[in-house]
Amino acid sequence: MGSLYTAITMRTIIVFSALFWPVAASAQVKVLISGGFSGAYERLLPEFEQKSGIKVMTGSGSSQGDGSQTIKAQLARGVPTDMVILSREGLNELIAASRIAVGTDKDLARTGLGVAVPAQAPKPDVSTVEAVKQTLLGAKVVAIPGSTSGIWLMTNLFPRLGIAEKVRVKLTARGTEATGMVAAGDADIAVMPISEILHASGVNFAGALPTEIQFVQTFSAAVVAGSNEIQGAKRLIEFLASAAASEAISISGLEPLAASR
Repeated sequence: MGSLYTAITMRTIIVFSALFWPVAASAQVKVLISGGFSGAYERLLPEFEQKSGIKVMTGSGSSQGDGSQTIKAQLARGVPTDMVILSREGLNELIAASRIAVGTDKDLARTGLGVAVPAQAPKPDVSTVEAVKQTLLGAKVVAIPGSTSGIWLMTNLFPRLGIAEKVRVKLTARGTEATGMVAAGDADIAVMPISEILHASGVNFAGALPTEIQFVQTFSAAVVAGSNEIQGAKRLIEFLASAAASEAISISGLEPLAASR
């Protein structure tokens, strides 16, 4: 019994330590990330770099859409990338396009949609479906990121509420542009992932959309096919998906998925 306990304990120590085993100083992982997971990522990255010895270079792009700065478009034109973090919908597009190393994708966290207002403005009522509808109709301009959540709002929610032709929408390339419009007074509200609202300056979180019209996004990570730093990228993904990362993820307005695996 004693020898069995010792063997199990040693295996546990080895698996945990592998996440932070020192690597060559030249190891450098290049990451492309969308806005939804950025707040948690920025909290967690310094710890990973310090403990693993792996340096990480980070670029950004939207999960979906038609712009030149989507993650898909950047990969298509050869932007050097070892790992991506984006919405599951966007990642599934990359998997279908054979841009992802098989079997490396992992779900990290999820968040719903909420409403952002200028920091000094009163918060509108968004507690019911009817209240959200009236808030949208009453806004002079509604800013929406033209990525996964914006696609759903424009093609699903607004038509379902019967307001698709009645709301003045400004689609932005990135979530930061949507919150920037609200902060500058160029839009009355923004509807977007809660985690991006909490990560932005100059805006306040007015509340989450009601359950009946809520859209929950999952943010996932994967190694890019052809990466030269496969092991380093896998170790970063394992760290972000670990129970140790859960607190930072929760603080950032996301629900960590480590406990559900």
